[in-house]
Order: sequence, then C-alpha cells, then structure tokens
Amino acid sequence: MKIHEYQARNLFRKYGIPVPDGVVCHSVEDVEKNVPNNDKLRVVKAQVHVGGRGKAGGVKLAKTKAEAVEKAGQILGMNIKGLTVEKVLVADAVDIEKEFYVGLINDRNSKSVTLMASAEGGVEIEEVARVSPEKIIKLSIDSTMGLMDWQARKIALQLFSDPNEMRQAAAILVKLYRLYVETDSSLAEINPLVLTPDKQVLAIDGKMNFDDNALFRQPEILKMREATEDEKKEIEANEKGLSYIKLDGNIGCMVNGAGLAMATMDMIKLYGGEPANFLDIGGSSSPQKVVEAMNILLSDSNVNAVMINIFGGITRCDDVARGLVTALKEIDTDIPVVIRLSGTNAKEGLEIIREFGLATVSTMSEAAQKAIELSRG
Repeated sequence: MKIHEYQARNLFRKYGIPVPDGVVCHSVEDVEKNVPNNDKLRVVKAQVHVGGRGKAGGVKLAKTKAEAVEKAGQILGMNIKGLTVEKVLVADAVDIEKEFYVGLINDRNSKSVTLMASAEGGVEIEEVARVSPEKIIKLSIDSTMGLMDWQARKIALQLFSDPNEMRQAAAILVKLYRLYVETDSSLAEINPLVLTPDKQVLAIDGKMNFDDNALFRQPEILKMREATEDEKKEIEANEKGLSYIKLDGNIGCMVNGAGLAMATMDMIKLYGGEPANFLDIGGSSSPQKVVEAMNILLSDSNVNAVMINIFGGITRCDDVARGLVTALKEIDTDIPVVIRLSGTNAKEGLEIIREFGLATVSTMSEAAQKAIELSRG
C-alpha cells in the first residue's frame, strides 16, 4: 500500500522528524481559503502515486499566495503518467545548502531492514545505484536490537562533518526507523533530506509504502489508503480468492499456481512477448472463479490476447473450461484466447473448449508463441 507525500510528512511530524509546514488542497478554492495571505515562498506539489512529478510539471514554486492559487490551478487536473492530479500540497519552500538521501527497505538478501544513505540526494536512488553505487552507504539492521544510536551517528557522520548537523541527522534516522517498524512499512525514504543555510536538517519530501499483509493491525494507516484503479482491481481480485498484479504488457495470463504463473510469464518473455499481469486462480477453481478472472483480465485495455495455462491437480480442467465458456458467453469481446490444459480432467476440459469453437495447444511454449502472434495482430 502506498500513501501520498503529504500523508508521509504527517507521519514524519508525528514521530518528531522535522518537516516544513504545508497544507493539502483539493481545489483552487481550498488554496484561497487555507493558505496564509502573505508573500512567503511556497512550493505547490501534485499528490499522485507516481514518481517524476517535477519533470511532468507537477511541482511549481510560488512567490505569493496569488501565485500559489494560480500554480495550483495549473496542476490540478493534470495527467501525470496516466494519473489525474486531484490534490496538491502547498508547503513552505526551504533554502537548501545541500541535499541528501536516507531510506529504509526490507532487504531479502540480508533478511533484515536495510538503511541506505547518500550525499547524492534529490535524485532517484536507483539512478545513483546505477551510476555511482559507491556513493550509497548501507547498513543491515539487527531486528533484535534495532537501529542503535551509535550506528545512526556513524552513518550521519559520513554525511555531515559538523557535530551539530550530525546529531540532527542521527536523531532523524533513529526516528525514521522507529516509524518504519511500528507502522509495518516496506519502504520509508526521505529524498531529499536537506541542510539549510542556517544549519537545520529537514525532511522536505517523503515516500512510504506498507506491507499489505500487516494492514489488519494498522487501522490508522489503512484509513490513508487511496487505491488507484489498478490497486482496486487487485483488492477486488483478492476478495474473490484470486491473486492479481497488473503489469505493463499486452498478453493477459490466467494460470493456476504461483510457480506456474511465474514460469508462464517467463515463457512469454523468452519468446519476445510482454505479460500484462500475474493472475493465479488457485486450486479448486469453480467455474464462477474463472468468470471473475476473465472479467478482471479483459478490463485491462492493454490486453489484446489472453493465454490460459492450467495444469490440473486440485484444479479440475473441466471446471476451468466451463468457467471460460460461461465467461466468453457473458463478455462481449473479440480478444483472442489461447488455451493449454493438462492434468486432472484435461480430456473433458478440452472437449468442452473445442465444442465451443476455441482452439487449443498442447505445450506451454506453443501457447506462449501463439499468444504473442495473436497479440501482434
């Protein structure tokens, strides 16, 4: 689960991490009503769940309240990477002497929370890792001990030479770790963490993601959820017993079992195609489950071919076939479907498919190649 920058800043403030004042506004009228009437320099920032806001024109400076109103009017309603801007953060601008990056992530390799810090703030950390990986400081944190004060000071000392600045940064690192752990985060980053000319260390932009599997014990965090259309589909699929994740390709996949789903996507990639999703219908699939899966698949406008790859164990191929036929009778679509059934009741399932007039293939590689061919028209 993702939250907006203004929500992350509110959490920072709650945990004692210093952030500039700001107000979130949903309309130009909100800006006129809630922003103080003075000539203070402010930054107006689009609040959308996507990066690259600045490059897209979603971050603008305003020298007066009138300018803030004008800039908000320009940003609200913008389309940034497919998302419409419905709210803006109008925050006090800060004079910046130097920018830094600090972040926490779950590192599967070290099986720990890893702290990353860099003097190269203000840019995407992935770019720093690609171009200058030696500029990223990393620390794997012992989960039984947490981030110790001396460790935070050691990291901060590699960024700040002045003792006062170092102590401010170290305190922020400790508070950020506590926030990360107590809210079941999967990502918490401050980019940039800045040093001002008057030697104050501030967090002026924040990003946080949370573990979906822990939201049941984070009711206050769950209240912040503003699901995108893709996330709504994932939530809907989960409620129906399906595992669905949208991807950027054009070949819709319906598979039973996570391992087979991953292998199916790999097969599509191997032959030069692009999977549009991960979709695991699970075991003991009822025909209705297949109908719901097809509805979710075909609601993606990028999908122009569907590959169904079922290996029947607990899942019965004839159940899948009946569900598919029912779905195609209900859904008005001309999108081609490639079907491979193997395992429990595969013979019966294939007969149902053929009687409906759909073509089948025998192997996974055949299915992938045929789906790619059909996706290209």
